[in-house]
Amino acid sequence: MKNRILFISLFLLGVSTVHAQQRYELTVKEAVDLAFNHVIELKNAQLDYRIQEAQNKEIFGQALPQVSGNIGVNHYLKLPQVLFPQSEAGIYAVLQRENLLGAGVQAPPTVLVPFSFQQPWNMSLGATLTQLLFQPDVFVGLQARKTALELSQARLEQTKERIKDSAYKRYYAILITERQLHYIDEGLVRLRKLYHDDSIMYVNGFAEKLDMDKVQVQINNLSSTRNAVQNAVQIAYAALKFSIGVSQNDVVVLKDNLTTAALKEDILVDSFKYENRPEIRTLEYAKQMQQLDLKRNQLGYIPTVSLTGNYTVNGQGSKFFTSGNTFWINSAFVGININIPIFDGFQRKYKVQQSRLNVEKVENTIVNVKQAIDLEQNITKGNLRSALTDLDVQERNMVLAERVYNSTKLKFEQGLGSSFEVLQADADMQTAQSSYFNSLYNAIVSKISYQYSLGQLQ
Repeated sequence: MKNRILFISLFLLGVSTVHAQQRYELTVKEAVDLAFNHVIELKNAQLDYRIQEAQNKEIFGQALPQVSGNIGVNHYLKLPQVLFPQSEAGIYAVLQRENLLGAGVQAPPTVLVPFSFQQPWNMSLGATLTQLLFQPDVFVGLQARKTALELSQARLEQTKERIKDSAYKRYYAILITERQLHYIDEGLVRLRKLYHDDSIMYVNGFAEKLDMDKVQVQINNLSSTRNAVQNAVQIAYAALKFSIGVSQNDVVVLKDNLTTAALKEDILVDSFKYENRPEIRTLEYAKQMQQLDLKRNQLGYIPTVSLTGNYTVNGQGSKFFTSGNTFWINSAFVGININIPIFDGFQRKYKVQQSRLNVEKVENTIVNVKQAIDLEQNITKGNLRSALTDLDVQERNMVLAERVYNSTKLKFEQGLGSSFEVLQADADMQTAQSSYFNSLYNAIVSKISYQYSLGQLQ
């Protein structure tokens, strides 16, 4: 029974896994779009933008009227009292001061009697309205709302650029590795055909066992290489799935084809503006935010002005308020509060100094990032030129190696050459193919890196 339950559970788990699996057929741009919808880092950046929107509304709320209410009920178990002189002692004191008492008449000693001005039950109901008329940090915050959103948007674009760069490189890495795997499979077909031909010649006495062993060694080596490349393809697919934010259980099929002609399109474009880079835009908005912070601290010397109003109802009685013997007293007031900063121990002065230094710091960072971008463009442009040159060389070399192989194979088939020569020519062709794919990958990565440095990665 337990085994049956376990089997059913595993079956249902397998069914749910199958149903959860999705299939994606993607071009490189579709892969980037998919990444924009799934990558957690970008989702968090979008949440940061929405958080900034909420913070902007919070700042705006500080400039709106603020209304608060209060209600309080007190019941004195023992009334608070004060000492109050008896009325007789007070009368004698007045008569004595006015010299109206006869000679020898003495006022009785003053007697203090405890007396309470409170009732056992007390209630207070009130509402207060406050309207801010001027407060530097609030009004500077209102000015900074647009800049804060633009800063958050620039950070969002910066995250998108990183995701795009990663998706492009991993997408094309799969295309290159799969093409390499295809050429390796063709190589295995050739070697097995050569081994078959050698075995026939060996049976007929026209070849040695050594020739067959040499071919078998080459087959074994190429098979091992194929396993490594096949594993590299699987890892590349896993890396692409991670970079575009889909499950590792999903199936991804690539629709684009990679050609050297497409690789060489729109390269080495020199039109560039620093504002094309999201890092520069982010720093420019950060500079504006620091300048607004400086303004906020500078305006801190100006008084803060607010309008206030209050309405309160107080009730007092010897019994609970539903008894009908409660006295109700109303009060209301309006006023203006002015908070004037006089001396704060030079705190404001040093806050202004810190803000000014922060502005200068951001300006220095902008200069440094621009210099780093210039260096990055020089390096990536040089790498791209070198990679394209090497790609041309390796492409010609691969064609030449294939021509040599075909000629050597033809001689072997006509009985004018040995299988060893064919084997050597095949090994040279495989080496040329491997070098070509390495140079092709370097060229792809170099082009993507150069376009990224220009801020033109589409």
